[in-house]
Amino acid sequence: MVARRRLGRRFGWLWAAYAVSTFGTRLAFDAFALIAILVLHAGPTKVSVLAAAGLAVGAVVAVPLGPWVEFRRKRPVMVAMDLTRFVALMSVPAAYALGLLGFVQLLVVSVVVGAADIAFNAAGGAYLKAIVRPEDLVVASGRFESTNWTATVLGPPLGTAAIGFCGPVLTVVTDAVSHLLSAAGIRAIGGHEPQPVRAGTKKVRLRFGGLFEGWRYILAHPALRPLFLNTVLVSGLIMATSPLLAVLMLGDLGFAPWQYGLAFGLPCVGGIIGSRLAPRLVARFGRHRVMLTAGTLRACWLLGPAFVRPGVAGLVLVIVVEFGLITCMGVFNPVFAAYRLDRTATDRVARTLSAWSVTSKATVAVMTGLWGLLAGITGPRVAIAVAGLLMLLTPFLLPRHDHTPHHERDLARSPT
Repeated sequence: MVARRRLGRRFGWLWAAYAVSTFGTRLAFDAFALIAILVLHAGPTKVSVLAAAGLAVGAVVAVPLGPWVEFRRKRPVMVAMDLTRFVALMSVPAAYALGLLGFVQLLVVSVVVGAADIAFNAAGGAYLKAIVRPEDLVVASGRFESTNWTATVLGPPLGTAAIGFCGPVLTVVTDAVSHLLSAAGIRAIGGHEPQPVRAGTKKVRLRFGGLFEGWRYILAHPALRPLFLNTVLVSGLIMATSPLLAVLMLGDLGFAPWQYGLAFGLPCVGGIIGSRLAPRLVARFGRHRVMLTAGTLRACWLLGPAFVRPGVAGLVLVIVVEFGLITCMGVFNPVFAAYRLDRTATDRVARTLSAWSVTSKATVAVMTGLWGLLAGITGPRVAIAVAGLLMLLTPFLLPRHDHTPHHERDLARSPT
């Protein structure tokens, strides 16, 4: 079967490193917010600032990292970013043990971790393209996506239980150690990775103009430009409504915390199902058609939570809506990731992925703030409805034409 295709030892180690760090991060889900609330007694304003500023400032800090990553060996960069995250995260329990932990430190650590995440993902995407054949990219991306949703299903409930027994600082230690294990896994890949070549005459350009090369490349590309606008807007709308739905369900409608957790934990199974289906669907229908269909269906669900009501019926509505959304995302995300890597020139991958991540994280931060203001004026239900209506327009930003060469389409449809 296409989803069981062997992708080699190097991919196996990369996948294992990704899995362990992803599970560690999901176990520590919302740990910083809980530390701010339970340990530092921060109010809602500070907690919101911690979430938004960590994304926005981390994205800004990561801007020069794209060109820096592009012209270095990718495995050492990934190891360095894992170790950076380990040291930054371990500073939190160390400061807590010494009685020195403060809000500013949490903010700084969240920025450092956010910037390191972007650099790691940029290097990881470039390395994945180097070790996996183009026709196997959907399978490889599907395995990462399935791992991500599995960790999302299991991590937060286990992490919440651990926080209840041991406090939120322990989950931060777990997250830090997971990055250390990830670094060890990436080191275990072994083998020789050639140094990317750059001409000496381009050094000045790479330091200054090169900072924006990723955006220039994306916006000039006929396939990547609409996909960029679509994915950035979709992620911004989804994330902007998440805290509003929490306020609506836990505050206005009186759902219990366990019901809220169930409403968002159970549908993540759809992400596992979707990511497992993605390679089979691509093999049968082709990459572009699957991406266009899943991307269109993904836009149909966000309006649903605006109509949630108290009681079992309301809980079922949220579960159904989230399951539909996440299943479509599970299909779309690996196909999109493979398509993006295929359409990006090898010597532009790190800068392109960095620019993409920076824009996405900054957009999420800005839109979360804007939708918070809108909810303050109109109420969370109306703000969610506005996001849902805007979401219905996002399929028009998907690339309408298949830019894949005919021989690559044939490979994508190959069942072996």
